[in-house]
Amino acid sequence: MDRFRIVGPSTLRGTVRASGAKNAALPALAATLLTDEPVLLQRVPRVRDITTLRRLLAHLGQGSSEEAGDRLRFAPEGNASPGDAPYELVKTMRASVLVLGPLLARRGHARVSLPGGCAIGVRPIDQHLAGLEALGARVALDHGYVDVAAPRLTGTRFRFATVTVTGTENLLMAAVLARGTTVLENCAREPEVSDLARLLVAMGARIEGIGSSTLVVEGVAGLHGAEHAVIADRIEAGTYLVGAALTGGDVTVADLAPGDLGALLEALAATGSEVGAEEGGVRVRRSGELLPCDLATAPFPGFPTDLQAQFMALMTQAAGDSTIRETIFENRFQHAAELGRMGAEIRLEGAVAHVRGPRPLSGTTVMATDLRASASLVLAALVAEGVTQVERIYHLDRGYERMEEKLRTLGATVERLGDDEKSPGGSAPGGGGIR
Repeated sequence: MDRFRIVGPSTLRGTVRASGAKNAALPALAATLLTDEPVLLQRVPRVRDITTLRRLLAHLGQGSSEEAGDRLRFAPEGNASPGDAPYELVKTMRASVLVLGPLLARRGHARVSLPGGCAIGVRPIDQHLAGLEALGARVALDHGYVDVAAPRLTGTRFRFATVTVTGTENLLMAAVLARGTTVLENCAREPEVSDLARLLVAMGARIEGIGSSTLVVEGVAGLHGAEHAVIADRIEAGTYLVGAALTGGDVTVADLAPGDLGALLEALAATGSEVGAEEGGVRVRRSGELLPCDLATAPFPGFPTDLQAQFMALMTQAAGDSTIRETIFENRFQHAAELGRMGAEIRLEGAVAHVRGPRPLSGTTVMATDLRASASLVLAALVAEGVTQVERIYHLDRGYERMEEKLRTLGATVERLGDDEKSPGGSAPGGGGIR
């Protein structure tokens, strides 16, 4: 099992290009099931989750081939297989549930295993299923599988009880082939949802209200092929920008829309970091004292839950007390214990983390528990004294493309080690901890 060996402290300086957004590419891949014609996707990140979904699509009869650079071409291979997504192909990634809407809309039936993914709390798909029922589908749960069927979906008005990104994406893909008009209310407004909507429009869908909380979809009889460039990964970009503030560095992330990271950039400015929009990118640098900052995660345009763990690592070095409130997932502070082993002082009260800084961090061996927790530990290792070994970085590989290479470009000392490569970690510091 691969691990990172990081020698700190180091300062991040330089420019990196943002990869395509994993969370935009995954629904785009699922959307290729909606047509028999080829779909060419550009700026697709080479990460583990993309490989997993390509394998699932191949099982469903949708082939894919790599082209020059970061381009993938999708087209049906032979006869379409049954709309069955087995547990073996779904268990490692919650986004696999995104095939539910396209399969139902296109083939009239889908049977998909209840999804897996990061262990960050219960993430039900009840809103997905309620929306599909409103569109006219018959929904049944059978031995860990969701079974949905409908000869042809019919337009409806549906309001999400809670904001859900994948739920919005699933129902949007189902509605584009439904008969009549569908109005979806209280939709997720994340940039990744808008990116999917733009792809669907390029394929011939009729969608109004893109970027708002209400989407109006006029169903069409069929969709055609298209070419589409996936947006930049704002979470990957945000991770490197937090790294600049954390290490007192100067990092520019190229090919990034600043508006996609407004809440993070405001928070970084509040910490005393200099934030600026460069031509086609964003620059963050810090030379003065790092100030504490309180925040709460929220759906877009609020502070992203996927950057909460990275920001917690940042606050371990701020001059004072910070409070971080997690409002999206109920079990997303697992990284706090590992940060505590490095010397951070973090006190948890339910969905609130109280971080006292600055605390000197020391290198040791830490265990990644989920995708974004992995990134938090890597960032902490950049300012820790000595060697830090981050275990189980397969979590990291699900969402970050060549992270160790990009960090080295910015001046970090980081290497990837395999099972047969041993690396001594530092000793755990005293005085810090989690309680």
